[in-house]
Amino acid sequence: MTAFTVALVLVVAAAGLLRWRRPAWYWLAFGVTLAALRVLVRYRSVMDACGLTVPPARWRLALARATNRPIPEPRPPRIRRLRPTRTGLVLRLKLRPGQDVFDIAAASDRLRHSFSMFGVTSREVRSGVVEVRMTGYDVLKRVQMPAETETRAMRVPVALREDGSVHYRDYRAIPHALTLGATESGKSVYQRNLVAGLAPLDVALVGIDCKQGVELFPLARRFSALADSPDTAAELLDALVVRMADVYRLIRTQQSITVDVPDAEIAADIWDLPDELRPTPVVVLVDEVAELALYATKEEERRRDRIITALVRLAQLGRAAGIYLEICGQRFGSELGKGITMLRAQLTGRTAHRLNDETSANMAFGDIAPDAVLAAIQIPADLRGLAIAGDASGGWHRIRAPHTSLRQAVNLCNRYADRTPDLPELAPFRPSTGAATELVPSAKASPATA
Repeated sequence: MTAFTVALVLVVAAAGLLRWRRPAWYWLAFGVTLAALRVLVRYRSVMDACGLTVPPARWRLALARATNRPIPEPRPPRIRRLRPTRTGLVLRLKLRPGQDVFDIAAASDRLRHSFSMFGVTSREVRSGVVEVRMTGYDVLKRVQMPAETETRAMRVPVALREDGSVHYRDYRAIPHALTLGATESGKSVYQRNLVAGLAPLDVALVGIDCKQGVELFPLARRFSALADSPDTAAELLDALVVRMADVYRLIRTQQSITVDVPDAEIAADIWDLPDELRPTPVVVLVDEVAELALYATKEEERRRDRIITALVRLAQLGRAAGIYLEICGQRFGSELGKGITMLRAQLTGRTAHRLNDETSANMAFGDIAPDAVLAAIQIPADLRGLAIAGDASGGWHRIRAPHTSLRQAVNLCNRYADRTPDLPELAPFRPSTGAATELVPSAKASPATA
């Protein structure tokens, strides 16, 4: 009996230590079993208390009266599947007649308290089927990306969502994006994760960094073109517009639309072309868009209009030509001048880190997800890297990118430097890297995202 007591105390102490220091390990060792039992035992009473039950069918009531049996209880949504994950539980429910997915979404906070989980989110899988994702601990406090992620052309994992799933940047689905964040909000780390994810792919990276290149030029060996001033940026964007026109001419010559050509072989963008003819896709990263929009003289104003016009053209027409935009900045508002709101309208993906003003949050989410504006301006200053990500569908998520130091990003870019394509149109802007930079062991990543 004494040995059993000692063993029990040791197990409880180990569980408490894991829950404090390694919540992910605690969840996999103890939490997932306890949470699954808690959900199954409390399920019916919790659903009834949250108003997620429906009265029994009339034929059941009639049958109960005819057979003099007790009146059937209200019925909750039927559990189709309960699946444990590395961060929580996934509950798939079949809704009863008369129930709606918004009923589950409205009761998410009550379900979180009732099941003693850290977070609860829901989404509709198909008509009448809802997936409820429950997280057992704060997955954004110490971001740990899963060892295996889905790989697909022009789709890279960049962050972790609050429900434990991976947040991907999919250029085929969302070609252009806007990323905002104040100083020390984690925007640069998010950008490094993006470059690190794109480095192994067959893609050309083009950078515009008007802070004299301090953010992007250390990664120069993986970039096909870089600009460190507004004057160079204007010429680089003009060259990209010329490349876009050349790609469209290539697509036009390859269409050959006749009655004998199958529908699947009619080319409308670069991804419909044969592999041997497909131009290299290009991702353009603009580190600080406000520096391109500001001016003090008439000459700078003409340069500014030239830059914004080129960006708007690339945003409107670049997708089919395989040119994708990543616009980043600390501030993004209509006071940056004409053409800014037109550019914003073409940027489908929106990501906002901590912002210093509500106007920038409104520019990011006001037209697609108004309820995300409040979430964006409530990000605390001590949680660097925490962001709100949304798109034109109106959905949004809290995300946080894993900490990636500049040295780690440099090492990755140097490792995949041989994948850097030479584009003739952008040859004048190819950065001079000099001698090959030797890989240096990275310091151990801090759990906090900078």
